[in-house]
Amino acid sequence: MDSADKRVNDDMAAYWMPFTPNKDFKANPRLLESADGIYYRTTDGRQVIDGSSGLWCCALGHNHPKVVEAIRKQAGELDYATAFQFGHPKAFELANMLRATMPGDLDHFFFTNSGSESVDTALKMALGYHRLRGEGQRTRFIGRFNGYHGVGFGGISVGGMVNNRKFFGAQLPGVDHLSFPYNADMRFSKGQPKDGADYANSLEEMIALHDASTIAAVIVEPVAGSAGVFIPPVGYLERLREITAKHGILLIFDEVITAFGRLGYATASERFGVVPDLITTAKALNNGSVPMGAVAVRKGIYDTYMDEMKAGIEFFHGYTYSAHPLAVAAAIATQKAYAEEGVYEHVRETEGYFADMVHGLSEAESVVDVRNLGFMSALTFAQIDGKVGSRSGKIFQRAFELGLKVRMSGDHIAIAPPLVTQKSDIDNIGEIMRKTISEIG
Repeated sequence: MDSADKRVNDDMAAYWMPFTPNKDFKANPRLLESADGIYYRTTDGRQVIDGSSGLWCCALGHNHPKVVEAIRKQAGELDYATAFQFGHPKAFELANMLRATMPGDLDHFFFTNSGSESVDTALKMALGYHRLRGEGQRTRFIGRFNGYHGVGFGGISVGGMVNNRKFFGAQLPGVDHLSFPYNADMRFSKGQPKDGADYANSLEEMIALHDASTIAAVIVEPVAGSAGVFIPPVGYLERLREITAKHGILLIFDEVITAFGRLGYATASERFGVVPDLITTAKALNNGSVPMGAVAVRKGIYDTYMDEMKAGIEFFHGYTYSAHPLAVAAAIATQKAYAEEGVYEHVRETEGYFADMVHGLSEAESVVDVRNLGFMSALTFAQIDGKVGSRSGKIFQRAFELGLKVRMSGDHIAIAPPLVTQKSDIDNIGEIMRKTISEIG
């Protein structure tokens, strides 16, 4: 049997894993069998701290009793209901709950099944809005270098991570990208870097190049997550809002990672005091328990669709599983838990302790940068022999072996534990990371 046949017949070969080096993983798998609280349990019986909240989504930790019970009850009551021409009461209940958490007049919600779908939905909303207002020539989008907006063709077009784009040929036409608001002077900042708001001025240059009349929307992550947790400089987001409003351009905040408590508030918009026109969400919306996302939309955009489409369907868009009953039930339980258990307040009270732990790791010579805000953080590690991911890859693997799951992105290691993580848990995370860094060198 040749090597190709061995791959075909391997027990793990049938599953083509996402964003994973499949050959390497299947030679040395990391299999998670169960989870509870802030811990995973592996198939070999080890307990591992979930230092990345699943994938930024398990804000309440795992197996939260109220969320589990809500899903169980819903499965026996209404397992599925189409969102096309029909509805179910809890979908409307959830939309009203979410409206109370959003800033400004972001009071309408379109339900999706993922962050990628939320982004593509928001882009479509922006295009349709301008067309209905008689400005159909506004078709251009402005993203940002190093931005991550999911893996749909819209998301990778406005996104700015090279590996997510380079294999897939032509993308949306007429997309441009802002420069990334980060430089070496910002290294080791606690919270927002003090200088760097002027990075937003590159948007004015881009508008001068393309003309504002052609631009539909600007989309950015308030905090860049997948690129390695980069915090916006003081005044940067405010300046983007000022420029977009001046030129009639919609501003979209991709809050798939930051929404629902990661920064100690329901949204990064609230934390930074900047209200965009649309907010994309997913992940912590329902604690990651059932796939779900949502787009929050300002009243003026929704009203334009309702007023200008005189009859019939106002927005020709949607998904088979939009407002899936199980996902909605989980989201309602999750949103109630955030409020009843004071989760956002806990993050605000504890983020300083978390920041001290993370920045304390910078004593190691191999750590060349540390960034943090709320319960988001990342360390950048020096490369070995100039190879991207060489040291961070070893850190990622060894931390897991020592009992901590973190997230690796290039040379960056992100640490973003569940929002219910206590100070003693933060101490344990720090201890494992210090040991890991010391061993890898």
